[in-house]
Amino acid sequence: MSESVSLPALGESVTEGTVTRWLKNVGDRVEVDEPLLEVSTDKVDTEIPSPVAGVVEEILVQEDETVEVGTALVKIGDGTSDSGSGSSVDANADDANAAAAEAEKPETAPSTEQETETPAPEPTEPEPAPAGQTQPAAPQAPSAPPAAAPVPAAAPVPPPAAAPPAAVPAQAAPAAEPAPSAAPGTTAAAAVPNPTQDGAVSGYVTPLVRKLANEQGVDLSTVTGSGVGGRIRKEDVLAAAAKAPAATGAAAPTATSGPFVAEVSPLRGTREKMTRLRKVVAERAVQSMTSTAQLTSVVEVDVTKVAQFRDAHKAEFVEKTGSKLSFMPFFALAASEALKAHPKINSTVEGDEIVYPETENVSIAVDTERGLLTPVIKDAASLDLAQFSKSIADLAERTRNNQLKPDELAGGTFTLTNTGSRGALFDTPVVFLPQSAILGTGIVTKRPAVVKVDGQEAIAIRSFVYLALSYDHRIIDGADASRYLVAVKNRLEEGNFAPNLGY
Repeated sequence: MSESVSLPALGESVTEGTVTRWLKNVGDRVEVDEPLLEVSTDKVDTEIPSPVAGVVEEILVQEDETVEVGTALVKIGDGTSDSGSGSSVDANADDANAAAAEAEKPETAPSTEQETETPAPEPTEPEPAPAGQTQPAAPQAPSAPPAAAPVPAAAPVPPPAAAPPAAVPAQAAPAAEPAPSAAPGTTAAAAVPNPTQDGAVSGYVTPLVRKLANEQGVDLSTVTGSGVGGRIRKEDVLAAAAKAPAATGAAAPTATSGPFVAEVSPLRGTREKMTRLRKVVAERAVQSMTSTAQLTSVVEVDVTKVAQFRDAHKAEFVEKTGSKLSFMPFFALAASEALKAHPKINSTVEGDEIVYPETENVSIAVDTERGLLTPVIKDAASLDLAQFSKSIADLAERTRNNQLKPDELAGGTFTLTNTGSRGALFDTPVVFLPQSAILGTGIVTKRPAVVKVDGQEAIAIRSFVYLALSYDHRIIDGADASRYLVAVKNRLEEGNFAPNLGY
């Protein structure tokens, strides 16, 4: 008896989704809550877990196919009919042939590791082996189990170390366990996920993570993924690199002493299909640029007092809140507070009217391997530093791990993007409708500056940051943008954040 798994509702405003990748194939075993496939919507990419346990019998929606919520995606059965009548579930002759082929694998595996290694059974019966290359293999299978112990010890062990092809370890698994030959589907399903399309790496690895691993000198086959479904993430690669300081130190002299070698991305000379998320971002960016009048204003802010306050409290902050005190919560707090005094920056356009929301819902731009996503912090102007720090860290982590709910990406009235996290001084961010403004924060840098000391001018080392506000000139004038930016600037340069620590 089989059960259909349908595309669930992924949010109030989500009506359809695109199947981007199947994580299970026909014949694979799946447990309850184990990821079945990846689905992309116009808001977020996510994995669909299986509501039942069983065996995948039929995939009803192919990759890159877009379907509505409620559409049946896959059929899952109880798996009790795999060895005998399982192939008749769908009345498909190809499934029957596949089942027959799987049934033969455990029988031939004890006598041969690869097709080119047929002399393996000769020590047991030297004369019958040359008499036939294929048919004698079947009668030898029943007599092979007594000799199975020495075979894995002598033959299968060296090949995995010397031969990188995934086919060798995949066939070695059934050879070591000839007894469960009555259930070939189970052994086949267990062997398939290990040697994935990424070679010997277990779990899906994105090009960005693979590139980072190459840069850090990390062998991905030794990394255990902490992401959903065992996915290897950037943090896993960085953690693995940190555990090998000796290797990193040994590589440093060669990198500096030798000639410079430019990085070569694995994407060079290739092409890839745009994901649904990338398509949606592209369409909305073009729509925003063609339907609004956008420009950017920039101010320079002396955040020396913020830096001093942060240095003085960051150890206690971590101890009492469990979160790190970066510059971002200060920028978010100052920007949100200023929105209350300058609501036009927080407004939206509806027809010929300007709508001023009752709350300041700040979208935080998060850089992920799938693209830029903007989860929303609701009623941001009411939060303190501890709440901002916790909210930003939580949303960023869940966004990168595909654990974000689609509704958490909706309702933003203003966006904050930290382009300085990648070293940029400032940029001119794009406003995404229906919002009217976005604030970009650059990298905090130290440099000499002229300051007043006891009424006299002097040169001192100060910390500076650029704040860039892009806005829709249809409803926000340059003077409005400047007033808002100066309000944020004054709040940061004042540096009085002790009442806003949150503990």
